[in-house]
Amino acid sequence: MAPRLQLEKAAWRWAETVRPEEVSQEHIETAYRIWLEPCIRGVCRRNCRGNPNCLVGIGEHIWLGEIDENSFHSIDDPNCERRRKNSFVGLTNLGATCYVNTFLQVWFLNLELRQALYLCPSTCSDYTKGDGIRGGKDYEPQTICEHLQYLFALLQNSNRRYIDPSGFVKALGLDTGQQQDAQEFSKLFMSLLEDTLSKQKNPDVRNVVQQQFCGEYAYVTVCNQCGRESKLVSKFYELELNIQGHKQLTDCISEFLKEERLEGDNRYFCENCQSKQNATRKIRLLSLPCTLNLQLMRFVFDRQTGHKKKLNAYIGFSESLDMEPYVEHKGGSFVYELSAVLIHRGVSAYSGHYIAHVKDPQSGEWYKFNDEDIEKMEGKKLQLGIEEDLAEPSKSQTRKPKCSKGTHCSRNAYMLVYRLQTQEKNHTKVQVPAFLQELVDRDNSKFEEWCVEMAEMRKQSVDKGKAKHEEVKELYQRLPAGAEPYEFVSLEWLQKWLDESTPTKPIDNNACLCSHDKLHPDKISVMKRISEYAADIFYSRYGGGPRLTVKALCKDCVVERCRVLRLKNQLNEDYKTVNNLLKATMKGDGFWVGKSSLRSWRQLALEQLDEQDGEAEQSNGKINGSPFNKDESKEEKKEEEEELNFNEDILCPHGELSISENERRLVSQEAWRKLQQYFPKAPEFPSYKECCSQCKILEREGEENEALHKMIANEQKTSLPNLFQDKNRPCLSNWPEDTDALYIVSHFFLDEWRKFVRKPARSTPVSSIGNAALLCPHGGLMFTFPSLTKEDSKLIALIWPSEWQMIQKLFVVDKVIKITRIEVGDVNPSQTQYISEPNLCPDCREGLLCQQQRDLREYTQATIYVHKVVDNKKVMKDSAPELNVSSSETEEDKEEAKPDGEKDPDFNQSNGSTKRQKTSQQGYVAYQKQAIRRSTRHRKVRGEKALLVSANQTLKELKIQIMHAFSVAPFDQNLSIDGKILNDDCATLGTLGVIPESVILLKADEPIADYAAMDDVMQVCMPEEGFKGTGLLGH
Repeated sequence: MAPRLQLEKAAWRWAETVRPEEVSQEHIETAYRIWLEPCIRGVCRRNCRGNPNCLVGIGEHIWLGEIDENSFHSIDDPNCERRRKNSFVGLTNLGATCYVNTFLQVWFLNLELRQALYLCPSTCSDYTKGDGIRGGKDYEPQTICEHLQYLFALLQNSNRRYIDPSGFVKALGLDTGQQQDAQEFSKLFMSLLEDTLSKQKNPDVRNVVQQQFCGEYAYVTVCNQCGRESKLVSKFYELELNIQGHKQLTDCISEFLKEERLEGDNRYFCENCQSKQNATRKIRLLSLPCTLNLQLMRFVFDRQTGHKKKLNAYIGFSESLDMEPYVEHKGGSFVYELSAVLIHRGVSAYSGHYIAHVKDPQSGEWYKFNDEDIEKMEGKKLQLGIEEDLAEPSKSQTRKPKCSKGTHCSRNAYMLVYRLQTQEKNHTKVQVPAFLQELVDRDNSKFEEWCVEMAEMRKQSVDKGKAKHEEVKELYQRLPAGAEPYEFVSLEWLQKWLDESTPTKPIDNNACLCSHDKLHPDKISVMKRISEYAADIFYSRYGGGPRLTVKALCKDCVVERCRVLRLKNQLNEDYKTVNNLLKATMKGDGFWVGKSSLRSWRQLALEQLDEQDGEAEQSNGKINGSPFNKDESKEEKKEEEEELNFNEDILCPHGELSISENERRLVSQEAWRKLQQYFPKAPEFPSYKECCSQCKILEREGEENEALHKMIANEQKTSLPNLFQDKNRPCLSNWPEDTDALYIVSHFFLDEWRKFVRKPARSTPVSSIGNAALLCPHGGLMFTFPSLTKEDSKLIALIWPSEWQMIQKLFVVDKVIKITRIEVGDVNPSQTQYISEPNLCPDCREGLLCQQQRDLREYTQATIYVHKVVDNKKVMKDSAPELNVSSSETEEDKEEAKPDGEKDPDFNQSNGSTKRQKTSQQGYVAYQKQAIRRSTRHRKVRGEKALLVSANQTLKELKIQIMHAFSVAPFDQNLSIDGKILNDDCATLGTLGVIPESVILLKADEPIADYAAMDDVMQVCMPEEGFKGTGLLGH
C-alpha cells in the first residue's frame, strides 16, 4: 500500500469503533493529521502528500544553498550580441534568405565595389544635414544603391554582432519564406546594379561592375570548306561550367571551350560558299575580368522526373588558377587566386542552406559566413572538410578524393570566385563617407542604449532574486508549526512561492473549503500546516484568504465521513442478509422493487456513499485561481441525472407505479427496511399500491389505435395493390396506348405510404397527398415533359386514372397534377402533344435550374472519382500503393440536377396571360433536399480511386491529390471530364464543371521510376515562378 493510502487509512481507523455522535476534538485532529511527525531533509526524498507537516521537496532545495546569480534572470548577456574584435558582422536570416546573405558578404569584401558604392550620391546626405537625425526619424533608403550603401556601412563599422537586411530584401520584393536559385539571383542583381550605376556621372562608379566582373568571349564558327571564320562577340559576368563527368575545375573549363563539330543535319550555312557546309564552333576567351566568377552547374533539369536536381559530385579546384592557356591574346598576367567559395548544404535542389567561405583581401585570412555567425579559419587556410561532412549520405556516395597542398575538393560548392593576382597588395582601408558614418553612429548609439537597458534589467532581476533568496532562507526555517498556533496553506501556493520563474500570486484557499466554509477533510492531502508566524508574513506580503486556522477544522464533515465509513463496513453484511431474505418465502404484505435495482443495489449503495468523496474532489475545482470547467461539471451532472436511482426503474413517466409487472418483484418488509437504510429517498410502493391509471388508459388506447392502423393499411393495400407492389406502372417515355391521361404524385408520399402499409403498428397513417411541393409559389409546374422522362422521373410517381379515383377517396389531395395526351392535325399519322395541368412556370423553372447548378458548384466537400487510362482503355493501375490515400465512400447521397434539354414542341405549357411576380424558390429547394431524396451515387469500379474535394479547390491542388493516389507527377497528368480537357491549373473545380460524383479520366505521359524523387515533386507542386514580380526584374 502506498504511504499516502496508509496515512489516509490511519487517519480514519478510529471510525470503526466510534459512532458519529461520539466524535470528539481528538478524533477531528486525527482526521486532519495534525500530529503526524514532520519529515526531515535528507531522509525524505520527495514531499509526502498525505502528511500536512511534511515541508520537504516543495522546491526549497534551490534556495537553501549557494545560488548562481545567473539563475535569477532569463536575460542573456547583451555583450554576447556585440561584435567581436577583428571580426566581421553577420546578417540575419529572415526565413529563407541565406542565399542573399552569402552574396552580400562576397560583394562587401570586394573593396573596389564597396568604394564605388560609397561614392554614389545619396539622399542620405540630405537626411543627415536636415532635421532627420535631430528629429529622431528613421532613415529610409530610396534606391537599391542607397540600401547597399547603408548595408555595407553597417557591415563595416557596426558594433552589432549581426545586422538586419530586411530593408534591402523588402526593396527587392523578395519572398523571405521561399528559397530561390542563388545563381539566378546573382545574375539578376548584377544586371540591376549595373543598370542603376550606368546613370552615374563618375566613371569610377559608372563602370565598376564591368571593370570588376565583365569579360568578353566570342562564339567562333569556321567553315571546313573555305576556312571562312564567323565571330560573335559577347560579354559575360560569370562562366557557367558543366560538372557532369568531371573531377577537376580545369576539365570543366576545357569542356566549356572545346571545339564542336557541325555536321549532318546540324551543318552550318556559309555565306561565302552560299551553302550548308561542315564546320567547327568553339568559344574563345578574349578578355577576363578582375573578379572571375565560375558557376558550377550543380542544379540541372532532370528530363526523366521533370524537375531540378542537385549533382553531388566532387570537384577539385586549386587556390591558384592560371587562365593564360585558355585566353586567345597571351599578353599580360592571367593568374588568379581563390577569394570565395559559395556552398550549398543539402542533397535537394529545393531545400538546404547556403553559406560562404570568403578571404579577407587585406589580411589574407579566411572566414566562414553563416548568416549571423562568422567564424575565422585557423592559419589563414580555407577549410571545407566540415561542410562536406554535413551533407546527407546517399547510397551512391563516393569517397572524397585526396587533395594536394593548395587544392580543395567539394561536392557542395556551387560558385568559385577568383581574383586577379597583383604584385602590390591593397592595404588601403575603404573609408565610410561621413554622412553614412553618422547613420552608423546613430545605430551604434541605439545598440549601446539597448545594452545598458538589458544590463539594468539583468541587475534588477538579480537584486530581486537575492531579496527572494533571503526571504526564503528566513521563512523556510520558521515554516514548521510544531505545537504553536498554526494555519493551513495549499501545497500548490507554497510551490509557486518557491518557483522563481513565476510571480507569486495572493493566497486563495476557496478551492479547499467544504460546504460549511471550513477546510474539507479530503483536501488535507494538498494542504500544508505552517506556523502562525509564517502565515502572518505571507498574508501581509501577498494577501489573499480566507485564513484557515484551528477553527477551520470542520466537525460536521468529519462526523458525516464517519457515518459513511461505518455504512461501508456494514454494507457487506447487509448484502448477505438481503440476499437470504429474498430467497426465503415471503409472508404477509411486501413492497415492489425493480428487478434491475435489486441486481445492482450494492453497487448503487457504494456509489452513493462515495458520492460525497467525489463531490469533494470537484466541489471547488483546483487550488489558487484555476477553477474547474463549469460546462464539464454541468454535463457530468446531467449524465448523473439521466442514470436511474434505486427503485426508479419501476416508475412510469407520470411518477407512479409502472404497469409492467415483468420488471418488478415483491420483497419482504424486513428486506425493504434494510434497503431503505441506504436509499432513504427511494420511491416506496407497497404491494397493495395500484398501477398508474393514466398509463392503463394510454395502453388501452394504444391497442385500439394499433388495430385501427392495421385495418386502414389492409384496406389501402387491397384498394391499390399494384401501386403498393410497384407492378404494372405507366411510363412517360413509353406512353400506354389504352389511356390519354395520367396523374402525378410525389415520390415522397409514395415512400411514406408504403412504409405505413408494411408496418402499420410502427408508423403513422398517411392522410394527405402534398403535391404542392411539386409546384412553384405561383401554382405552376416545376418540370418539363422531357425532364419528367429523364432526370426528374425519380421525384414523381405516375398514377393510372382508375387508381386516381381510389386515391381521391382514401386521401386528401391538395393539388391535382395531370398530364394529357392529345392528337393534333389532319395528316396521318397525326402529331402527338402532351399538356400538363397546371401549366409549366418558365421563370420558376429557370430559377430552380440556376439554383441547382449553383449548389453543384458551391460544395465544400464531395467525392469525385479518378480513373487511370492507358491507350484509351480503363485498366487497373495500382502503382506505388504505399503512397495511396484511403478512398472514403461515406459521402452522403447527392442530388444530380441537369439543365433542361431542348423544349418539346408537343408539350404545350404556357404561363398564362397575367404577368406573374418572380418569387424565391427556397421552399421548393428545401423540399427537394429533405423530402424527395434519391441516390445517384457513382458505383466505383476496379481501378478507380475516390478523392474528397471542394468546389473552390484549384486544379493544381487536385493534381497533387492525384499524385499521392497514383504516383503520377502533376506535369505528367492529362486530365479530362466528359471529353473536355482540364488544363487550367489556376481554375477552381467549380468553374471547370467538376461536380459531386464526377468521373475524371487520367492519362499519364510517363510514370516516375524513382519514387525518392517524389519529395522533390512535392517541393515544386506549385508553378515555379522564380523572381517573377520582384525588383530584380524591374517590378
